[in-house]
Formats: sequence, structure tokens, C-alpha cells
Amino acid sequence: SLLSPPGVPTVSPRCPRARSVEPTEPGDYRLCFDNSFSAISEKLVFFELLFDSARGDSDSDSWLEAAEPEDSLDVKIEDIKESIETMRSRLERSIQMQTLLRAFEARDRKLQESNLGRVDFWSAVNLGALLLVALLQVYTLRSLFQDKRRLRT
Repeated sequence: SLLSPPGVPTVSPRCPRARSVEPTEPGDYRLCFDNSFSAISEKLVFFELLFDSARGDSDSDSWLEAAEPEDSLDVKIEDIKESIETMRSRLERSIQMQTLLRAFEARDRKLQESNLGRVDFWSAVNLGALLLVALLQVYTLRSLFQDKRRLRT
């Protein structure tokens, strides 16, 4: 669950895989993971905090010194700068989402590999039981049709 600075829950404990929360109050938010569902079974926990704030890079404005005066250009430098910032923020968000999806895929792949191991084990046990029963049936049928009397000639 996610608690706001005064201690009010903002996200329910049983939430979907991804959750977006807008901070409504200034201060420190608390994130709590609950293990009361099952303390015995294995769990894999992944969480990531994404912040949608613009970064102040020192290299981002270095191209402005080399630009011509705004009077001779049809497109204003501020318009170009705004477009670049929009593209940067969209690319950062795309990278964050791809990282999140990669983590979900890794968790799901681990779960599938674990299930495959269990299915293979129990399939082998069932195959062994099937072969054992088949051999017992052959032995039983042969013993039923076997003539135990001695023929004297």
C-alpha cells in the first residue's frame, strides 16, 4: 500500500500490476509491501518509481550558442527547443515503459519455467506408473493362461 505524508492510504493493497499515482501533498510517501497473503510460498516482487519531471541537463542548451539570430529564421528557436523537450520526455517515458514491460516479461518467464519443471516431473511420474501397471497387467494375463498341469506322454 502507498501512504501519503499524513498517513492516509492512497493505493489499495490489492492493486493491478501497474499503478499511476499523482502526488497531492508535499512530503514523504511510504510504500509498504505486505507478506500476509502467504508466508510459505515463494514470491517475486518488482517495483519501480517513475518520475515525470524534466531534467535540467547542462548539455541540452549548448546548441543555442551556435544558432543564428531569431530574426533570420522562419521557425523560432523556442519552438525548436519546445519540440526537442517534448520528444525527450516522450522518449524517456518510452524507455521507462519498456523497462517495466521487460521486468514483467522476466517475472512471467520465471513463473513459466517453474511450472514447466513441475509439469515435466509429474509427467515422468505418471509415465513410470503407466509402464508399471502395463507390466503388471501383462504378467497377470500370462499367469492366468499358463497351464500348470504336467502333460504325460
